[in-house]
Amino acid sequence: MARCVILDTGFGAGQQFLATLAAWRADPRRARRLHYIALAVAPDAVAAMPAELREQWPPALPGLHRLSLEGGDVTLDLMSGQPDACLAQVEARVDAVYLAAPLRSATALARLALPGATLAAPAALEPARRAALSAAGFAFAAGQGTARAVFASRQPRPARPAPTERRAIVIGAGVAGAAACERLAARGWQVTLVERHALPAQEASGNLAGIFMPLLSRDDNPATRLGRAAYLFALRHWQRLGGVGGAFTGARCGVLQLARDPAHAGLQRQIAAAAGYPPEYARWLERDEAGALLGAPAPDGGWLFGQGGWARPSTVCQAMLDACGARLERIFSTGVRELERRGGEWLLRDAGGAVIARAPTVVLANGCGATALAQAAGLPLLPVRGQVTHLAEGSLPQPPLVVCREAYMTPAFDATVCVGATYDADADPGLRAASQRENLEKIADILALPVLDAPLAGRTGFRCVAPDRLPLVGALPDAGAAAAGRRERLRDVPRWPGLYGLLGYASRGLIWAPLAAELLAAQLDGEPLPLEAKLAAALDPARFLLKELRRRS
Repeated sequence: MARCVILDTGFGAGQQFLATLAAWRADPRRARRLHYIALAVAPDAVAAMPAELREQWPPALPGLHRLSLEGGDVTLDLMSGQPDACLAQVEARVDAVYLAAPLRSATALARLALPGATLAAPAALEPARRAALSAAGFAFAAGQGTARAVFASRQPRPARPAPTERRAIVIGAGVAGAAACERLAARGWQVTLVERHALPAQEASGNLAGIFMPLLSRDDNPATRLGRAAYLFALRHWQRLGGVGGAFTGARCGVLQLARDPAHAGLQRQIAAAAGYPPEYARWLERDEAGALLGAPAPDGGWLFGQGGWARPSTVCQAMLDACGARLERIFSTGVRELERRGGEWLLRDAGGAVIARAPTVVLANGCGATALAQAAGLPLLPVRGQVTHLAEGSLPQPPLVVCREAYMTPAFDATVCVGATYDADADPGLRAASQRENLEKIADILALPVLDAPLAGRTGFRCVAPDRLPLVGALPDAGAAAAGRRERLRDVPRWPGLYGLLGYASRGLIWAPLAAELLAAQLDGEPLPLEAKLAAALDPARFLLKELRRRS
């Protein structure tokens, strides 16, 4: 068996997981990969975990947290909260269930069970619950100490979808494409990376520094929850690669995000009081403490994200591509003009019509360049200009961490400080004095200093932005095929076979890249998803087309 997926409805302190892990390690005929989905995790469960998991254990925050050990062969998905509510957001097909905590909905459990899936429950399982499980398709047999059952529904669901031939082409060698290569190669895929430039990270990922920090909101809306999941996953993933400042250039020096004005500060205090964030994740600082960190007046206070910081995206790309090893083929200095589906494969053609590469699966990770291809032309992606200013070290007072409000400033590295970035609705690739002035005015306001007169220096890049500011992750819709018939749900929208997108990362590509690539790789391999079902649906590339089809009907 290639993979065994187990659902534990009452993880508690993790005794059942530890016993399962020990049995998996000792079994010479074991599944190559063990995937354990844990609901109702006790707050102090980390204390019993092995050191490899303690090091990556997430802070006490809501959501689905994916952890990895045994070189990626064992995955542990953690979800705290009421088991039924958590179960409704699990997107997986499971081989076994530990029914440690009773569930109100037996049908919700049956939704996840593969034919032949086993269930183990306490011997004292209430008759009513046993009857509900039986009605849902679980056939019970007598057992000592436990109640055991096998899922044998009268309406058998198909087995976990078999992956297509495990060859893929990724177009684009920025952080999105590099992460896709790494996550696919880690699962045994052979990947061909096609890039129009001679080197990786030459467009939006070419900035000297990218900032990583979470997003907060009063209502903990989907964008906030998605941003939190991406940020925490990225921190764990980078740690497995070798760490910020180790595997790639950067520093987890902390990020100080200042409030804009007294009204904005009042709202942030409400968020701090209601959310009760663990201090290592986010800590609200009043004026004196924030000012001491800034080295300048901070009259409205700010958030300290102690695990945040900055990284050089090009080195992040290189670390992820290096991790692919021999499973990665690189075709650079080659642009893709056309995609053609023939004989179960996609053919990539250059401007002269020659075939560059072919594979059953193609991932578009080339930002707004994807819309130049006919199959992705209808995606609502827009390029947004961002000019970053480069200052010589010592030009301005230098706090020891990243500082941001309506602009950001990084600590100096290689004698350069990065300040930016503008958000412009034009396509000018050059450096503009007006944009530099905007950056310098904003940072001068933060530091309570006169505006610096500095030589024009920096870099201009273009973010790829969707209307809702969320990425597009998954199978791309076929707009022509979707026009016929009524489309009420995302699953009703026809898709191009074997064509996927990792697009629209806007200003947060650094943190979005690892989780989005993990989500896509899980979809391709039929694995449990690393996000709650509703959040994964919020990233579906077909969401805009579905909205338009509903509007027309």
